[in-house]
Amino acid sequence: MTITEANPSEPAQVVWTEEELLASHTYAEPLVAAGVRCHGGFDDQGAYVSPRTLHRAPAIEAWQAQHQREVGAPLLGLPLDTWPEQYPNVAQARSLIEAGAPEPIISSLTRIGTVEGFGSMIRYSVMPDFPRVFSEGVDGTAIDHLDRGLYEAHARDEAGHEDEAGHKQMWFAARDIAFENPVTADETVLMLERMGIATPGTGGQIDQERLRAQAVANRILPDDVPFELEALLDRMTRLLLIEISAFHTFAWAEELLSDSDLVAGDGEAARLVGYIRADETPHVEYLRTVLSEMKARTVVGTGGRRHAGADLVGRIWDRALEQSLGVRRLDGLEMARREVVHALSGRSDGADVLARFDELGSVHRREDGTWIEAADAAAAG
Repeated sequence: MTITEANPSEPAQVVWTEEELLASHTYAEPLVAAGVRCHGGFDDQGAYVSPRTLHRAPAIEAWQAQHQREVGAPLLGLPLDTWPEQYPNVAQARSLIEAGAPEPIISSLTRIGTVEGFGSMIRYSVMPDFPRVFSEGVDGTAIDHLDRGLYEAHARDEAGHEDEAGHKQMWFAARDIAFENPVTADETVLMLERMGIATPGTGGQIDQERLRAQAVANRILPDDVPFELEALLDRMTRLLLIEISAFHTFAWAEELLSDSDLVAGDGEAARLVGYIRADETPHVEYLRTVLSEMKARTVVGTGGRRHAGADLVGRIWDRALEQSLGVRRLDGLEMARREVVHALSGRSDGADVLARFDELGSVHRREDGTWIEAADAAAAG
């Protein structure tokens, strides 16, 4: 998932304006999906080109090459097989659709789009005083461009900008194409409440003070490390892990939505997901670049004490990975299966459809509410 193979022996431009990092290519044809003008477009050969990558892509390449020259350490990252496959998997999703119960899959696509839209909140991140926090300079680094184009480009990619739709609307368009406009109302508020992001009864309002209080209570870095830095590290790390693991979601959606015998649209929905996947590559690359730059630096606490960036980033990284593969994974499994049970409730064949659905899964929910890998369950008899 690299943008290109950068040549570390050839220094390139590393200081960019926000306007440059937000600039897009000139397209021969715009991307229009389900009647909606989306960001990005096609070149003269008909190939899709992601938005805001005219300078952002070479800028990220240059920062990565600079990191390699100065540090020599590989960028942070994890192989995709670190994460389990999407749940429900393709076989399970297909079984539901074929049984006339597509609602859980429709809900999954709605949920993905809703989460993408929530990604626009990244533009409101509070930036630490980087020159004071890091003993080494940050001029000409990806760190120094977070609030000068990188975060704003990410936010626009996810939620759209002005008259161009972003990933939120593109996921909804893929859903509407494949299932022929199954949703009659905006379910964003409902989804936010069901995911625990918004408090029920508030109309989808997000309590920022509550979220901040939770973050402060869950601090794991030394007290003299500015909270703004810890919050930023935590947010970027969790976001990076989500972005990497999301490539499972893309593969799942592209395979499912390309089956013209199963869904409508003659593969258009799958192609749309492919464009979203291409757009996510710069997100993965700038996040791993920034975190790698921070890891290689020295953090100066409020009292002057010095901390190795590798230690601080490592603590945040280890906790985020544990949560991603642990409690958040389990929460996701529970949420998804509840959608299936709800869709099948009241059907005379509901129990049979659910049994078939569970049989096709790579993970199984046991009667006591715990989850077990199918292979482990089979080995246990």
